[in-house]
Amino acid sequence: MKTSAKKILGASLAASFLMTAAIPAFAQPGGHGGMEGGPGGFAPMAFSELDTNGDGAVTQEEMDARKAARFAEADTNGDGLLSVDEMLAAQAKQEEDRRARRAARMIERFDSNDDGQLSAEELSEREGGRRGSLFERADADNDGKISEEEFQTAMNKARKFREGGRFGKRHQ
Repeated sequence: MKTSAKKILGASLAASFLMTAAIPAFAQPGGHGGMEGGPGGFAPMAFSELDTNGDGAVTQEEMDARKAARFAEADTNGDGLLSVDEMLAAQAKQEEDRRARRAARMIERFDSNDDGQLSAEELSEREGGRRGSLFERADADNDGKISEEEFQTAMNKARKFREGGRFGKRHQ
């Protein structure tokens, strides 16, 4: 990669990283109230994570402190600068943390025998819930088969759901 391309990529990643550190998603625990993944793909945080003194309000100083803490956490070599590798590692860690929270929520929600794990049966029970199985929903003509057209329709519905979120457009 040419030096100028590396500089552009680095600058773009730095701007994205700092923007997400400065403008966190004000989501409540459990992920309700914010976009999945937060701005720029970063995990949403609870209000209490920002309200460090517990007074029920977030000040500019508290926001600045959170921004500085996120920068310091990403600056793994402590040189006061973020390299492309450091930013990518920070983003990967946040993605891993987000996935871990999602998996924990799934286990909490669908682990009917309380063993801390999900069996194939527990996942099948989840799928067959109030909306029916994925197969049943995709098989629009109820002929016991999914045509390519039915498959594409189901995929489009799933894509629209993901883009719009459960409660409407995410960026309203």
